[in-house]
Amino acid sequence: MGDRTFLSFYDCIRCVTIEDRNIQPTNAQAQACLRVCQMLSNSYRNIELFRFDDETGIVFILAGEDIQIIIPPNGRWRFLDATEF
Repeated sequence: MGDRTFLSFYDCIRCVTIEDRNIQPTNAQAQACLRVCQMLSNSYRNIELFRFDDETGIVFILAGEDIQIIIPPNGRWRFLDATEF
């Protein structure tokens, strides 16, 4: 067998700053986000995008290629219809 080079986990880490600002979801919204993400995970759906809009206070979740969910501050989540764009 030839020589093998082993990299530790720490050799592969790169430091990246994504965002360092706080988001302020409501308690109902935060609980709904957890429930929705858990349901998506239980269905083996990848969560491709999770976005909190500071201006509207709405959470947007894109799962897979076609599941779009919005969670307003009241926590009553719903699927986003393509006609709403």
